[in-house]
Amino acid sequence: MGKLRMTLTNRTLKCTLATAALVGFGLTGCTHTDDIGAVHAASNTVIEAEASSQVAAIAADPKIRAAMKTIEGMNQLNVDRLITLTEIPAPPFHEEKRAAEFAKRLKSAGLTDVSVDEVGNVIGRRPGQKGDRTIAVVAHLDTVFPAGTDVTVRREGNVYRAPGIGDNTRGLVILLSLVDALEAHNIETAADILFIGSVGEEGLGDLRGVRHLFREGGPKIDSFMAIDGGADDRVVIDAVGSSRYRVTFSGPGGHSYGAFGRAHPHQALSETITGFTQYARRITQGEPKATFSVGRIGGGTSINSIPFTSWMEVDMRSTDPAKLARLDAAFQKAVHEALEKENKSRLAGEALTVEVKSVGQRPPGRADLEASLIHNVGVAMQSLGIEPQFVASSTDSNIPISLGIPAVTLSRGGISKNAHAPNESWENVDSHLAIQSALLAILAEAEMM
Repeated sequence: MGKLRMTLTNRTLKCTLATAALVGFGLTGCTHTDDIGAVHAASNTVIEAEASSQVAAIAADPKIRAAMKTIEGMNQLNVDRLITLTEIPAPPFHEEKRAAEFAKRLKSAGLTDVSVDEVGNVIGRRPGQKGDRTIAVVAHLDTVFPAGTDVTVRREGNVYRAPGIGDNTRGLVILLSLVDALEAHNIETAADILFIGSVGEEGLGDLRGVRHLFREGGPKIDSFMAIDGGADDRVVIDAVGSSRYRVTFSGPGGHSYGAFGRAHPHQALSETITGFTQYARRITQGEPKATFSVGRIGGGTSINSIPFTSWMEVDMRSTDPAKLARLDAAFQKAVHEALEKENKSRLAGEALTVEVKSVGQRPPGRADLEASLIHNVGVAMQSLGIEPQFVASSTDSNIPISLGIPAVTLSRGGISKNAHAPNESWENVDSHLAIQSALLAILAEAEMM
């Protein structure tokens, strides 16, 4: 019997298959470790080959073989869907036009229970025969591009270019394809499946759509699968958390010569950056990985003026809650030390004040490698000849992962390039594979009847 062994190296879970046979191989000796050798979440128990046998049985079912062919035949339909949805703008906090079209298309695909919730998430429920569990399949509606951006799709052979075409309009197309395949072949599951177009995944949206799903009193979700990634073999299982702040130093300002000696916001800002960098470089050494960046700065009115405001935006990230908390504390310390130092050194005028405003808090977290979802996804991909590479990233899955709910983020298929750039592109190469592997994984997790 071949067996699949998973070990974590450089925060990437690598899999090696002892035999090529799908039927009967199991998942064993699963360990989840850091580069420095400390065990993060050890699993020394042999996990039986339930996932492999289940996926093999699903793949052999005549309905599923027919559904796989149907998916392969969706190529032109999916290109048309991609163009139409991409050309409906979905700037941050204004996803409503695209949401309305996506809801319409879920209904046309055969879902009768489709709604838009209080924050703008589109939710289509496909009831299971038991309904005792719920699997959520999610792709975000929003893009990073502001209102007024030209989102016209330009075709160059097999390559399609437009802002947001890959990230994440293509994810929405996959959800529609999955519903089509399930409905066309009358494929039933034990669990309910929620197909969701989420809002606020990008930037300052701060995962607001998925946060709302997991609010107290929200829909019951037992497993969560997001579609939001480029490479076919990429599976996100660990959540990179982030703390983001906008810091504004304010003072009286004045003429650079006549008011010389007053407290200077830019100098306080630069002192903050210097102090924080010194603290943060020590914290970010070693594993788990942690990062920090001052992404934007601004303020001032002219070259011969002491500015009355100086601001910056700061981003800190890690999968490790302790490291992220240490970075946050170091940042707060650096801000207040810089404020105190600048105010003490002033020769005249009022003291500076500072506002530290949180503009984003994404929770970190790590996967439970014994969750059936991870095994179902890995086996489904391998059955189609794709070797999964398990990684950490920041996606809609951050929220359920941080809550201990099994969650992964899967590829949207094809070849995506230049995400978040005006020349973003998506190339239509083997794009059916992402849909097929997602279908197998969903049916294994939702228990095909």
